[in-house]
Amino acid sequence: MKASYEVAIVGSGFAGSLLARILAVLGYDVVLLERGTHPRFAIGESSTPLANLSLERIATRYGLADCYDLAAHGRWVDSLPDLRRGLKRGFTYYRHHPHQPFDNRGLDSERLLVAASPEDRIADSHWLRSDVDHHFVREAIAAGVHYSDRTTIGEAEFRADRVTLRGKRDATEFQLNARFVIDASGPGGFLAKQLEIPSGLEKTHTRSSLVYSHFDGARLMSNVVPDLPAGPYPDDLAAVHHVIDEGWMYSLRFDDGVTSAGFLLTPGGIASLGAQNEGNAESLWRAALTRYPTIAEAFGDATAVRPIAFVPLIQHRLTRAAGQRWMLMPHAFAFVDPLFSTGIAWSLRAVERIALAFEAAARGARVPDQSTLHRYESALVTEADQIDLVVAAAYEAMAHFDLFAAQSMLYFATVSFAEASQRLKSNDSVAWNGFMGVGDDILHGIPRESLRRLREITRSQGHAGTSDERRGFVEWLTGAIAPRNIAGLADINRHNLYPIDFDALIKSHRLLGMTRAQIVERLPALRGMSPPPVFPRRARAGIIDLAPGTLESPL
Repeated sequence: MKASYEVAIVGSGFAGSLLARILAVLGYDVVLLERGTHPRFAIGESSTPLANLSLERIATRYGLADCYDLAAHGRWVDSLPDLRRGLKRGFTYYRHHPHQPFDNRGLDSERLLVAASPEDRIADSHWLRSDVDHHFVREAIAAGVHYSDRTTIGEAEFRADRVTLRGKRDATEFQLNARFVIDASGPGGFLAKQLEIPSGLEKTHTRSSLVYSHFDGARLMSNVVPDLPAGPYPDDLAAVHHVIDEGWMYSLRFDDGVTSAGFLLTPGGIASLGAQNEGNAESLWRAALTRYPTIAEAFGDATAVRPIAFVPLIQHRLTRAAGQRWMLMPHAFAFVDPLFSTGIAWSLRAVERIALAFEAAARGARVPDQSTLHRYESALVTEADQIDLVVAAAYEAMAHFDLFAAQSMLYFATVSFAEASQRLKSNDSVAWNGFMGVGDDILHGIPRESLRRLREITRSQGHAGTSDERRGFVEWLTGAIAPRNIAGLADINRHNLYPIDFDALIKSHRLLGMTRAQIVERLPALRGMSPPPVFPRRARAGIIDLAPGTLESPL
């Protein structure tokens, strides 16, 4: 390594590696430091339309063709077939009850499907992170980023004009200076320790543990529970959620047949599965399967392709996200829960924001100014609060499927309005728009009020409430999201089966501040029919043009 760089990024997951590459394209001298090696296992695999929009904007702005291809399942398969992924058409939910098979009551089943795309080609994807993260590292190297793996940092000394990092690569000690440091290393990252940033976990409401792995041989729900009414997409080609008394389970199927699955268990849920299982990943997994026969039918004969793991608390939160000469990326700052697949989208939004900050700084001091750092920190703090409120309320709503389906409409109304707004009225400042309804005068306050109302019903003890209480909550939330409901959500005539509804979007044109004719004119963009951007062979002069995969191992 050299003695000095302009920017040091610690952590080479997809967000850190992509940001390093963008900064190199902008002409910055960047070093990317990684404690481990690639390829490596990671979870946080389910993308969303908002994540794909960020990738498309990044691709277009900085000339990164692979990011554009990764933003749609069909383009991914055509252009990057060696990177494994799974087709994700939407969000599927089933409510299970202890020791009872899933009850197929036709259209009255406790089942919710919300489409995220109208067809496979422009659909979202589940990311096999070992492949995707490794790809982004290789592309960062090809863009001129200095990469060092097997590297640990023991000390960071902040001065007025630079940051000095000291550590080891393997057994060799090193020291380097950087004008700015970005921590993309995840929870408990090195900056949290070096700067002694206090925990802010007490501010959050959500608490859950995780038992997880990747599995071979898991059965499809369409085979386990045949003859369910047809939905807007095949049930299993989605982020599948199994809602249970103890929390919920995710199931993400990759195109090669491997399934990523895990139980998110509340503290009470852990206790109800038996003290003898607490802390034992394999025992907790088996205890949960035993309690829910339909899930057991899907996963009982599946083989874990890596040891089942247990994380006793997945939430973390810090009190600071940026300061003089440093920033934290979202996952290093806070994490709530994967219930609504917010992780990839939030991380990519931060990549956009930081890239824009350095793009502006390139014309002057070459590091973000204090006002930009404060803006970034304020955004992350408020957005972490908002994600937590939406998720915590959903956990309360799991007491009864009517409540849960209604609470889910808040998430889908928020993100569908944001997606349509960004696709129909895109501009350079969209990256700084509030995530999850933050700053929206209609949506911003709903999550907190929703959590309050649900706790009155459940008494924070899992009570399902009366039918009148549940009906009152559904009616309140339906009315609360109405000014942003451009997707035909919360409609009892849909029987919890929601396709992509362009007719509903056109009818809602006034909610988007557009005329009917303007919406119709822009429909090709929403249908994925816009012509692709033209990308240069080189992101900037002097960068070697290497095809993905040319470098099989990091430098």
